[in-house]
Amino acid sequence: MSPLVFLLVALVFSGVGFLVLWLQHRSPTTLNSGIEAFQREMDALAPPGDVPPPLRRTARPERLDEEA
Repeated sequence: MSPLVFLLVALVFSGVGFLVLWLQHRSPTTLNSGIEAFQREMDALAPPGDVPPPLRRTARPERLDEEA
């Protein structure tokens, strides 16, 4: 096998591998996919719904000690 044929076979295999990876990892381009991506980001930024809001702390009344 000549070195040129070996190089051509390696380039063909690399090109096929590149094409497969590109097809698997390309980002969707439809309008709905953009809306869904935005909704996922808003859901990630939203506070959790099951956690109660923090309680407000009030000052304690001063304790009056009776002197005996």
